[in-house]
Amino acid sequence: MVKDLVVLVSDKNMEFTVKGLLERPQALSIHQLESDIFVHPERDAGCLLRAHDFLRPVIRSHAYALVMLDRHGCGRDSLERSALESEVEQRLFTSGWDGRAAAVVIDPELEAWVWSDSPFVDTVLGWNGRTPNLRTWLRDRGYSDGASKPAQPKEAVHNATRHVSKPRSSTLYYQLALSVRTDRCTDKAFLKLKNILRDWFPTRSE
Repeated sequence: MVKDLVVLVSDKNMEFTVKGLLERPQALSIHQLESDIFVHPERDAGCLLRAHDFLRPVIRSHAYALVMLDRHGCGRDSLERSALESEVEQRLFTSGWDGRAAAVVIDPELEAWVWSDSPFVDTVLGWNGRTPNLRTWLRDRGYSDGASKPAQPKEAVHNATRHVSKPRSSTLYYQLALSVRTDRCTDKAFLKLKNILRDWFPTRSE
């Protein structure tokens, strides 16, 4: 049986993020999918350079392939995310996925998606009802000016959870993916992800 989608990601946090998002097809304006998610053992660099090799065995068993990684830590940080995406996609196309694959490179890293203005972020990260609130705490420590996302989003997540003794696990990313609204995110990588999924898997008419 051919499944709809295979997703190759660079770590467990990204795996749980994608898992949560795909469990909310209505929020993405897509139909329910049959999918598999795999983590590349070589993380971001492996997804960048060897995704086509990893995914070659499932060319016939999955209709579409999606590769996701962080720009920061991929070993080619000096390149724009769009250039890295094109590089991955070209390898996928020439290996047998022509027209059926795409790459999403998050700039600089997955945690950029965490910092939305949703109140669920405070709850999931353990900051609900605290004084000062999370945004004020970030601003006071120089992570953010209060209006924009932290320039170092992963460091901000790690230190914010550590400050309130919140255990860090991939479950946090799953909870956020299940809770936070998807229609207000303006991150270019996230918008590409949504548009690709909508093109491939449009909502089925009644």
